[in-house]
Amino acid sequence: MADAQYILPNDIGVFSLDCREAFRLLSPTERLYAHHLSRAAWYGGLAVLLQTSPEAPYIYALLSRLFRAQDPDQLRQHALAEGLTEEEYQAFLVYAAGVYSNMGNYKSFGDTKFVPNLPKEKLERVILGTKAAQQHPEEVRSLWQTCRELMFSLEPRLRHLGLGKEGITTYFSGDCTMEDAKLAQDFLDSQNLSAYNTRLFKGVSQDGKPCYEVRLASVLGMEPALHSEMTSKLKSYEFRGSHFQVTRGDYAPILQKVVEHLEKAKAYAANSQQEQMLAQYIESFTQGSIEAHKRGSRFWIQDKGPIVESYIGFIESYRDPFGSRGEFEGFVAMVNKAMSAKFECLVASAEQLLKELPWPPAFEKDKFLTPDFTSLDVLTFSGSGIPAGINIPNYDDLRQTDGFKNVSLGNVLAVAYATQREKLTFLEEEDKDLYIRWKGPSFDVQVGLHELLGHGSGKLFVQDEKGAFNFDQETVINPETGEQIQSWYRSGETWDSKFSTIASSYEECRAESVGLYLCLNRQVLEIFGFEGADAEDVIYVNWLNMVRAGLLALEFYTPETSSWRQAHMQARFVILRVLLEAGEGLVTVTPTTGADGRPDAQVRLDRNKIRPVGKPALERFLRKLQVLKSTGDVARGRALYEGYAAVTDASPECFLTLRDTVLLRKESRKLIVQPNTRLEGSEVQLLEYEASAAGLIRSFSERFPEDGPELEEVLTQLATADARFWKSPSEAPSGQA
Repeated sequence: MADAQYILPNDIGVFSLDCREAFRLLSPTERLYAHHLSRAAWYGGLAVLLQTSPEAPYIYALLSRLFRAQDPDQLRQHALAEGLTEEEYQAFLVYAAGVYSNMGNYKSFGDTKFVPNLPKEKLERVILGTKAAQQHPEEVRSLWQTCRELMFSLEPRLRHLGLGKEGITTYFSGDCTMEDAKLAQDFLDSQNLSAYNTRLFKGVSQDGKPCYEVRLASVLGMEPALHSEMTSKLKSYEFRGSHFQVTRGDYAPILQKVVEHLEKAKAYAANSQQEQMLAQYIESFTQGSIEAHKRGSRFWIQDKGPIVESYIGFIESYRDPFGSRGEFEGFVAMVNKAMSAKFECLVASAEQLLKELPWPPAFEKDKFLTPDFTSLDVLTFSGSGIPAGINIPNYDDLRQTDGFKNVSLGNVLAVAYATQREKLTFLEEEDKDLYIRWKGPSFDVQVGLHELLGHGSGKLFVQDEKGAFNFDQETVINPETGEQIQSWYRSGETWDSKFSTIASSYEECRAESVGLYLCLNRQVLEIFGFEGADAEDVIYVNWLNMVRAGLLALEFYTPETSSWRQAHMQARFVILRVLLEAGEGLVTVTPTTGADGRPDAQVRLDRNKIRPVGKPALERFLRKLQVLKSTGDVARGRALYEGYAAVTDASPECFLTLRDTVLLRKESRKLIVQPNTRLEGSEVQLLEYEASAAGLIRSFSERFPEDGPELEEVLTQLATADARFWKSPSEAPSGQA
């Protein structure tokens, strides 16, 4: 059997998203709007399979064929008759649920591969004897033969997502290195092209020079079309001795489905902002234009307080090893009015609270653009995973000039709160009950501060294409050096393109640190309804949760490559290191032996030292993070951040040894079952499913009732068309190495 870190355990937590009451309160028109946006999101989410691993589309297609022909209960009878044990069949269900939940065979949180926890030969016997195999023997056998080796393979390079020798990714062809990624980013910057909706494929031209295809995601391909802002970009270029060809049409049949449902949603939009937003999204996905998506995002920002909230596109860059390409995601949600009222109070206090942050006013935006901040109950969230909160859009220029929106996903947080005392690791016994009591409320506070005042704060110093600066070069002083500003962002440069591989984690660390820092503010706690001893408990548990999360983060560190696989967890480890460095017994991490005789550990936080010791340490660290970000000082920013993110066995903590303990006692991330919507006549019905691996599988089996087989064929055709890019020279057909 595989190493435990590469399987999903049979007892993995599975929870259902509860949005029944919020959906019930929607009007018929709002339900139709939500339904078509959900359909667009689910269709688009299939692109994630093509953004993850070469085999993911085939695994998805195979599982979908099996469970369409026989539901999990029916398939169980067949599997047991073929010799599987109950445990082995449950392991297969958990694997299938994991593939659906992560939209691929790599964990969305940590980018680690997971494989079926049963023998390959047994699974093969079951698959080839299923009803699906009887109905379509050639198709099922072909799918199985295409993906079976990669489904189970744990050769070192395939254990994690990564670039070159560090891992596998389908954002880049298999022969791309980090140097290729940097060159491509420089090329994109030179042409004012965003990497968000691109993939990069490398080859060798006839003259022996490297040639790169930058492929944009779009419905339209390279056929002649009416002039748009994109057509002039679709051509060949020479750049630093290499050939570049900008093409489009990636995921075209999938994006066509997205566009069809966005068109239908327009008929039920509540206002002109929503109509114009959808029109621009349609333009973006049709033409491959990020500029059109930005225009749509501007209308989205202007659409204040909608009953049905949504966002869709190539959004988060966490899983791109270079940190620039966006994974497709789409969400649809309904407003939770009670919690939203608290967030509105936080927004009303934001300008005052921003002044509390430990950097000079010149390093803050010239004008705080009051954002929407709502608590939402998620109806649909497509992609590889569901966050607890979001601050979007991610476009730096829009955030600086147009603003942003914050959302807290209330029914997702409710799932995150679910903590069993017996599964609580690395805490002292006397902390456990307090932790369970206050984890939820403290997380509400942290998410609110993290999204609104973490991601929503700070200014980037920019020189535009005309040479004009957005700061006063004469008077603005760097508080870390006492000198005038020496570096900034040039036209075309962004936070992601400049800080690349550390951008996501660095920004998450800054936002988490702002949350910890401002949760000490009594005004903030009063907004959320906490005073006196309760307020102090919320502060303590919020800080304790961050310290514990820093230790748990070691699961996502790979010693063999000295690399982190998850931005948020790397950020939390960095914060743990900062608080440990503060000294004076504020935080201690001690190796122990558990009641079961196996290695264990305990984290301790001295609540009496949070303000006198922890706050000044966090203040110094936060100021450095912001100054280096504002000035675009990559060299010093990288040195600071990577210094804190280094994992060694230096005493007293011995983190490399502690990592083994964390892996020994880790709890797998929960799987979340989402509902479907179905149009029956002119009414939209909500279809809910049980909280189990089988329930999650059923939700996907019923997700595409009209065109499931067609979609699976599309996915495998798209994957096959590009398969040569990840084959070794010995595997590739002649001329396609």
